[in-house]
Amino acid sequence: MRSTIHRCHSCFSRFVHTRSFASASRRSVLRQDVSRLPVHQFPIAKASDTRVYVWGMAATGALGMQTSVKKQAQVFTDFVQHPSRLSFAEGHAVSDVAAGYGFTVYVVNRENETQLWGTGINTDGQLGIQKAPGPHKKPLELLIYPAPIDLSAAKMQPRQRIVRVAAGRAHVLALTEEGAVLAMGNNAYGQCGRKIVPDEDYFRNPVVNSVQLEEPVRAIECGQDHSLMLTESGRVFSCGWSDDGQAGQGRYGLIDTPGPAEGDLKGEQIVKVSSSCDTILAVNAKGELFGWGNSEYGQLGDVAQDNPQINTPRHLSFTKECGKIVDIAAGGSYCLILNEHGDVFSWGYGILGFGPEVQHRPAPTRIPPALFGRNEFNPHAKVISIACGITHCAAINDQHDMYMWGHNRYACLGLGHKNDQFFPLKVALNARVQKVTCGVDHTVTLCRAFV
Repeated sequence: MRSTIHRCHSCFSRFVHTRSFASASRRSVLRQDVSRLPVHQFPIAKASDTRVYVWGMAATGALGMQTSVKKQAQVFTDFVQHPSRLSFAEGHAVSDVAAGYGFTVYVVNRENETQLWGTGINTDGQLGIQKAPGPHKKPLELLIYPAPIDLSAAKMQPRQRIVRVAAGRAHVLALTEEGAVLAMGNNAYGQCGRKIVPDEDYFRNPVVNSVQLEEPVRAIECGQDHSLMLTESGRVFSCGWSDDGQAGQGRYGLIDTPGPAEGDLKGEQIVKVSSSCDTILAVNAKGELFGWGNSEYGQLGDVAQDNPQINTPRHLSFTKECGKIVDIAAGGSYCLILNEHGDVFSWGYGILGFGPEVQHRPAPTRIPPALFGRNEFNPHAKVISIACGITHCAAINDQHDMYMWGHNRYACLGLGHKNDQFFPLKVALNARVQKVTCGVDHTVTLCRAFV
């Protein structure tokens, strides 16, 4: 028995020694082989790296995910349920983004200039002249991947930089570093700030209009078919469709010449305006709220008790209990505000963030902060920005996590399904969200990498 164990032990020792020698030989050969292989350098994520994630309706091309019609036909999908990292943004330095009705526009920095790029629906020339490759060169009504927008007709100054972009139903505004505004796309209601031309062909003969105001502009906003421009001194100028009073100039109808929206705004320093449909909110430097436009669902409170269409800006006193307001978002039938403590309030009609049983609130009501990440382990968490489309909402907290709720048209909430979401729910994104923009049925986020 003892000799058997000794023989087994000796065999095992020789086996281990042989295996060790063989392994060492293979490692030596492997090191020699590896030394002859080419070295590839992969970029390391930096805090300044930009990422773009898209989701929602894909059939319009607004997501810009496909690089060829053939590839799109092979893997065609109507919608994308989860946030998808956009390959276009990996090779282009995107600094701003706006989601319109079935299209998306990007501001791209390139060496000594900036450019506008667009993808999606282009039936009204909102993305400029886009021609298909080949000898026929027919103009395209739909793009499936971002392409540069020709702004040469605007006669921009050399090296003039675009810093912001906004998108409506079928028009686009772009803001330059010097405070000039460029407008393109559908002008049937004067939303591009130029004279309305009956039967104008916006698709085949797109016009880039340079909007002239009394002073430089520092912020732009597109409603459904109207435009809002905020100047350096805090004045609001508007143009476009105003049957619900959206222009805020004291009259209804079509307004093709940009003019000031005054009323209760006169003398106020406005710091932000918001409108995704036909209701407008504005907030001044003191954190007070103003509103005008459509109030059929109580968006403007008591000031619209006698007339649900307000054509002059009014001070909305029903928000005084909410504290100082630092951000605003006006949806189709509801509104959101954010106070300096990071609390979100909603009111109006729709999915307001309070569950399936609550469809209407006549006055601003706080959404429980725990739904945005505030808890015992993170007691100081707060929301830092809000946004909305016509029927869906988003909020970003100080950890740069994003939460969404509302109607989930074509999975525009990015939650992995198409069911409506009645409470704010965190979206799974492998990045720090800096900005979110909501179209009518798709969503785009501008993010920074985790480091």
